[in-house]
Amino acid sequence: MLKSRSGGQLVVDALQVHGVEFVFGVPGESYLPVLDALYDSPIRFIINRQEGGAAFMADAYGKMTGRPGICFVTRGPGATNAAIGVHTAFQDSTPMILFVGQVGNDFVEREAFQEIDYRRMYGQMAKWVAQIDRTDRIPEYIARAFQVATSGRPGPVVLALPEDMLAGLAEVADTRCYTPVQAAPSALQMAELRVRLARAQRPIAILGGSGWDAEACTQISEFAAANRLPLACAFRFQDLVDNAHPNYAGDVGIGINPKLAQRIREADLILAIGPRLGEMTTSGYTILQAPVPQQSLIHIHADALELGRVYQADMLINSGMPQIAAALNSMPPVDAAAWQDSAAAARADLANYQLEPPVFKNTDVPLNLWQVVQDLMQAVPRDAIITNGAGNYATWAHRFYRYGGWRTQLAPTSGAMGYGVPAGIAAKIMQPERTVVTFAGDGEYLMNGQELATAVQYRAGVVIIVFNNGMFGTIRMHQEREFPARVSGTDLHNPDFAALARAYGASGEVVTATAEFAPALQRALAHTRDTRLPALIELRYDGTLITPNASLDAIRKTALENRARNS
Repeated sequence: MLKSRSGGQLVVDALQVHGVEFVFGVPGESYLPVLDALYDSPIRFIINRQEGGAAFMADAYGKMTGRPGICFVTRGPGATNAAIGVHTAFQDSTPMILFVGQVGNDFVEREAFQEIDYRRMYGQMAKWVAQIDRTDRIPEYIARAFQVATSGRPGPVVLALPEDMLAGLAEVADTRCYTPVQAAPSALQMAELRVRLARAQRPIAILGGSGWDAEACTQISEFAAANRLPLACAFRFQDLVDNAHPNYAGDVGIGINPKLAQRIREADLILAIGPRLGEMTTSGYTILQAPVPQQSLIHIHADALELGRVYQADMLINSGMPQIAAALNSMPPVDAAAWQDSAAAARADLANYQLEPPVFKNTDVPLNLWQVVQDLMQAVPRDAIITNGAGNYATWAHRFYRYGGWRTQLAPTSGAMGYGVPAGIAAKIMQPERTVVTFAGDGEYLMNGQELATAVQYRAGVVIIVFNNGMFGTIRMHQEREFPARVSGTDLHNPDFAALARAYGASGEVVTATAEFAPALQRALAHTRDTRLPALIELRYDGTLITPNASLDAIRKTALENRARNS
């Protein structure tokens, strides 16, 4: 005999069927029956301070686990705030389900209070958008949401929950737990791939995308070692390979090592495993020319619709990452005599690229950001999780930090600001035994810095490093390049970030000199360990040190000289 349950109870029961441990969100009257059902549930509801932060935390959960991150927001303003996380999950191919409260069916299409048609609003930034109008169909819709979010190319799903539907009663059975579906390479495809690899003279592999797990990362590293292949990682997927691996050649993204870029241009075979080969990974579609690259290209991706979308590859293989990693690792190695020294050469190029930049050598710059990263690597374990959002400050992590392997990096390929702080807090809540460090620019931090209250509330001891240079640095850099000496809209007047952190109940320190950082970091790590509360270190430094390669003064000077020559 089936028990009559409310819509809110059916939603929570369905989440339990699918193994949900955490949900992130901001409460709203539009889904009160769900909040009530969560009261007696083992699922932990992490209360956020803004829906954008909640959606970013759900994205971070999806990245960390490979299971959908769950987010609940109220209708209208809550839904629009959460849109940034949905867009990030879509571009990053992260499994996620956003539940949005909705006006009752009796008020629909009247532009009722906070009413939005979510199918139209989220249509281009989600894999599936639907509204559950009947209480008895809740288990069906939610099962499909999990299936869609995790199968093929993972991504976000949005489900709208009308108030009257949640309050309604229904007698309906639960579904089974979802089972993700992924394609796998055929034996013929693997045979052809091996022939193409054996014929190559200058091959290189580029890893990226989502859908990986620890075993798949290990298998792909073993495949590269057996075949002496250089392994590069796409933009913000640097943790797919332990950066200490002898075949790791660096990241293919913003600020790419010029020697790695040249190596890719001169390759005669590119084995692209998982990346979409988007704008950031291809340096604006220049390292690989579109639509037909000069290099021979084998493109492997979980979504058949992504294959051939931009690049007409020599081979297109539709496969999930665990499936292709296992197949490659079981493939007999080819004779790598033609390129047997290329991995070592690429590794040497990376080591040189990670040396202290000239801007800091033999100068009296008070705060050496390269040394900050060196001190950080000395202080934290290899499995520490590093998170960041968008901004030039992230270059110091991407170029100089050596990630320890699978799920030691959480960063948005969408380029969304405000991601780093919520992601770091979510990671620490999920895995409290691991060290979590967030890199945040001053502009970045103030977009979701309010989630520090969430970290204090749930005793998530993340260490946050705020890079305070008093500007929106990335935009200033482009501004000086395009409109030199005409600063507009990029200056920032900031609070005392350390004092602000202390006001939240975290620890806070200000660092202005290189020698101050390592002791401050040790105090922050001890604080998070002993109290399980967050710690913030504010780095105040000269804003002209905009990148490891060039100062704002140098960028401005070059731009002015170019203008003078062209005038």
